[in-house]
Amino acid sequence: MVIPVLLLFALALVWALMAAAAQIRCVDAARAGARAAARSEPEAQVLAVARSAAPDRARVHLERAGELWRVRVDAQAPGLGPLALTLSAQAAALAEDAVGVEP
Repeated sequence: MVIPVLLLFALALVWALMAAAAQIRCVDAARAGARAAARSEPEAQVLAVARSAAPDRARVHLERAGELWRVRVDAQAPGLGPLALTLSAQAAALAEDAVGVEP
């Protein structure tokens, strides 16, 4: 009875660590994309930077809202059925072309 419970606990722990690692990669990807967008890099390059840091099959969304660039990264956590959570991270950065401009 104890061995199946320990095995289940170990599998749950491994899944939680994999999900946490994927969430951290989403956060890093959103930040990298926001930094690239703030430097006025081309949109294709911004998306490529964010996707290279994101987990596999992640979706990256880029938008400009006023003086801010916003990057959102959505990805599926590893797992089957109810364990397949949707992870998301968002980052924003002030566009460099907006710095020092009087309204």
